[in-house]
Amino acid sequence: MTVMKITWRSIIPSCSKGVVKPEGKPKKDVSKQGSFTRFAMLDLSYPSSMLSEDLSTSLAGSNLHVFTLAELRLITQSFSSVNFLGEGGFGPVHKGFIDDKIRPGLKAQSVAVKLLDLEGLQGHREWLTEVIFLAQLRHPHLVKLIGYCCEEEHRLLVYEYMPRGSLENQLFRRYSVSLPWATRMKIALGAAKGLAYLHEAEKSVIYRDFKASNILLDSDYTAKLSDFGLAKGGPEGDDTHVSTRVMGTEGYAAPEYVMTGHLTAMSDVYSFGVVLLELLTGRRSLDKKRSPREQNLVEWARPILNDARKLGRIMDPRLEGQYSEMGARKAAALAYQCLSQRPKQRPKMCDVVGILEPLQDYEDIPIGSFVYTVPNQSGSPKEEEKECESKMKENGHHQRNHKPHHHGHGHQNRSPKMSPIHSKNDNLESKLNSPLHHTARGA
Repeated sequence: MTVMKITWRSIIPSCSKGVVKPEGKPKKDVSKQGSFTRFAMLDLSYPSSMLSEDLSTSLAGSNLHVFTLAELRLITQSFSSVNFLGEGGFGPVHKGFIDDKIRPGLKAQSVAVKLLDLEGLQGHREWLTEVIFLAQLRHPHLVKLIGYCCEEEHRLLVYEYMPRGSLENQLFRRYSVSLPWATRMKIALGAAKGLAYLHEAEKSVIYRDFKASNILLDSDYTAKLSDFGLAKGGPEGDDTHVSTRVMGTEGYAAPEYVMTGHLTAMSDVYSFGVVLLELLTGRRSLDKKRSPREQNLVEWARPILNDARKLGRIMDPRLEGQYSEMGARKAAALAYQCLSQRPKQRPKMCDVVGILEPLQDYEDIPIGSFVYTVPNQSGSPKEEEKECESKMKENGHHQRNHKPHHHGHGHQNRSPKMSPIHSKNDNLESKLNSPLHHTARGA
C-alpha cells in the first residue's frame, strides 16, 4: 500500500489547536508543503466550500468519493427510519445503497452512512480525524471508508456495510445464539491483525479506543476496526510516548494512560487484552449489575487466567464446554500478559498475532449436550433440552469440532441467563462510542 507523504504529527495535534479563521478570502495553496496541515486545523467556522475543496485536493489519490448531501439523502431514502442502523456518540447511522446510477464508476454495494450530530458527543475534529486516517489506511481488518460529505454544516461519512454489526451486539445481545469458540478466536485474530497493522505502519498509529463496539463483523465474521475519531499518530524519534488528554472508554483504557495521559502502542495492547477477556468470559468489561467484586472484569478474572484448574470457572457458560481447553489456556495466558500493569511486560501486537494464529486449528473440542430453544405459542422462549451423546470412533481418535451450523451459528443454547444489558460503558471524558452498526445506545 502506498501511503501519502504526509507528516502524521501534522494531522492530529493540529486538530486540537484553536480554529484557524481566514482573513478575508484565503489564497488557494495546492502545493504539497503544508496543505495537509492547513486543512487539518480548520473547524466548522471555516467556509465549508473552502474546506471541502481543500479536502478533495489534499486527499487526491486516496480513492475517496466526495458525495453531495442530495446523493446521500437519495441512497438512504431521506435518512428514513426504515434504514436506521443505530446511533452513538458521533450521531445516527443509516443503511444505503450505491451504484453507478448515483455516480459513474461506483461499485454496487450496501453502505453505512454516518451523520455527525452537531449536538452530540463528537464533533468536526473527530470527523476530520477519521477522514484523514482512513483515507490513507487500507487493510482487510480495517473498515473501508468509501467517501464523505462536507456541505455547509453537514458532516457525513460513507463506509462499507458490515452485515453482522458489532462484536458487542453479537457477544452480549440477549436471546441470541452464542458465538462458537472458533468464531471467537477468528474475531480475536482479525482484530489483532488490524491493530498490528496500525502499530507497524510507516508512521505508526495508536487506535486509542479499542473495544467490542468498535469491532465490526462482515457476513463471515471477519473483524474490522471502525471509528478512528480518537486515533493518534504514534511517538517519533526519541519520544517514548504521546502526551494527550485522557479519552477513551472506561474499562478498556490502560491504567497508565488514565493516570498520566501518556499514550503508547502498549495502551492498545491492554485494551485488546480486555476484549480478549470478554471473548473468553462472555462478560462486559464493566457490569454494574453484578456483585461488587465482579463488576470490573479485569480485576475479577485476571488472577485466575494463569490457573488452569480454575480457568473453567470464568469461561463463558454459554459455550457449554464446547471449546478447546488447550486453546483456552493459551488465550487466557495471552490475555494475562496483555493486561499487565507494566506496559513493558505486554507483548507487541505482532507477537499477539503469532500466538493467536495456531489457536485457529486446535481440535480438542468436546462433543456434548446442547439445548434447543423452542418458542411456544405465546412467542416467549420455551426450553426443550435435547441431549446429543458423544460418539467416538472405535480407534479412539478425537473428532473435530462438531458444528451442525457453520459460519458463526454453532450449537444453539439456552436462553442466556445473563445479567440484563446495562447502560453502556461511560467514556472517561467525552463518552465517545462507535456508532456504525450498533443498536441505539448512549456512550
